[in-house]
Amino acid sequence: MSIYYTGTGDKGETNTLSDKRVSKASGIIEAIGAVDELNSAIGVALCKVNDSSLKKGLESVQNNLFIIGANLASFSNPNIEKAKINPESVKLLEEGIESMSKELPELKEFVLPGGSDAAASLHLARAIARRAERDVIRASDEHKIDGSAKAYINRLSSYLFVAALYTNYKSGTEEKHPTY
Repeated sequence: MSIYYTGTGDKGETNTLSDKRVSKASGIIEAIGAVDELNSAIGVALCKVNDSSLKKGLESVQNNLFIIGANLASFSNPNIEKAKINPESVKLLEEGIESMSKELPELKEFVLPGGSDAAASLHLARAIARRAERDVIRASDEHKIDGSAKAYINRLSSYLFVAALYTNYKSGTEEKHPTY
């Protein structure tokens, strides 16, 4: 048997860290998948970002998203010590937002997602973060989810938005705005 597939999910169910088989269409699996997709989108953005400080921040985000995924996957097993987001991680996102914001011109209107390759990737990750947040909140209606994880993923979309603006600004790429 291959170590890359088990075949046990062929009927639409999967295992979690909770040792419980659940439907692949369940809310908890939707949330785990959205967090995984977000982590992958950040991986793509990392390939395009040149700023070393931002790269370091994004690598930290990826690690924290794994922690959130583990928390989600262990939703119903009381014997597993739940992975948790350190509340300090939320503060680090806020500090990153403040640090990048200090260099940006005042934002007076909406911006269209795009610009440089790196910024466009960060905007895509931001949009995925918003969906992942909705999925995590929906899953938390049924299962106990770490409150710091919810705060983290909420703050993350703001961090990614500012990171996209910062990346465009640093690369000299002008923001485009919607016309009404």
